[in-house]
Amino acid sequence: MNRSKGRSKSPAGSLAARKGWVGSVARFWEKTYAPDYVGFALLLTAYLLTQFLIEPFHRMFTLNNINIQYPHALVERVSVFWNITYAGAIPLLTLLICLAVTRAGLHKCHVTILGFIISLALSSFITDVVKNAVGRPRPDLISRCKPAEGTNPNILVTISVCTETDHHTLHDGWRSFPSGHSSFSFAGLGYLALYFCGQMHVFRPRTDLGRALLAFAPLLGAAMIAISRCEDYRHDVYDVTCGSILGLSVAFFSYRRYYPRLRSAKCDEPFASRETTFNEGFGKLKSDEETGLRRGQNSLNETDSDEDA
Repeated sequence: MNRSKGRSKSPAGSLAARKGWVGSVARFWEKTYAPDYVGFALLLTAYLLTQFLIEPFHRMFTLNNINIQYPHALVERVSVFWNITYAGAIPLLTLLICLAVTRAGLHKCHVTILGFIISLALSSFITDVVKNAVGRPRPDLISRCKPAEGTNPNILVTISVCTETDHHTLHDGWRSFPSGHSSFSFAGLGYLALYFCGQMHVFRPRTDLGRALLAFAPLLGAAMIAISRCEDYRHDVYDVTCGSILGLSVAFFSYRRYYPRLRSAKCDEPFASRETTFNEGFGKLKSDEETGLRRGQNSLNETDSDEDA
């Protein structure tokens, strides 16, 4: 019984117990964060391919639809560059400063930053896939489209009536749902808020209001970025709300892969490294096997004694 439990808890399983290069690769794969980095690279590659190679589905529309007649803002309140700065660069710098000030160990620094960049990459990829699949017109589609003169405003038309020559401006008009700014901002700033909550034990009993307000401050920043998309008429409330929920959900998923729940007494420390878990699992397996061998040897000795008697 003990031996079977040891095998089931082994982080490597039978493949990692093999000899040769197969076992070496399996052990490296199990005891490091290589799968996470491979997944991150795949996400980043898929995101870039989606950005440059895939066009959105173009839903039909009518020119008299008041919901898509808003003006196209050439100057955005929060551009893509500033969104990356506010929700990507600044939270990353904040995390690095916090880790340095608290003199966090290498493992904590590693998984904290790894979880953050995975949160951003995963939310961006999911958002773009959904955007292209849904093909929902933006509130400023008519302004982007510049429909040809004489187009009947009362019937459904396609992208063929548009005269806009800039490829990105035109096709981006069908990438309304969900809001990419919203999902990205909540993926980055939401992750930072979760980290603050864990480090300051915000969800533990008797936490003061000051720490709670500080921990949730990044969410206010993310909300302001999301609201700016409605002010620029790039999205409506529905797009922004769904994008925000998506980003925050991805942030929570990414954070909890490396940190315990926020009500835990040790929520400020990440889970043990995979190498530690791997070694403990193999140590237990070895101990159980040695115990089994000793028991088998004792049984043989007792049998021999009985036969001699």
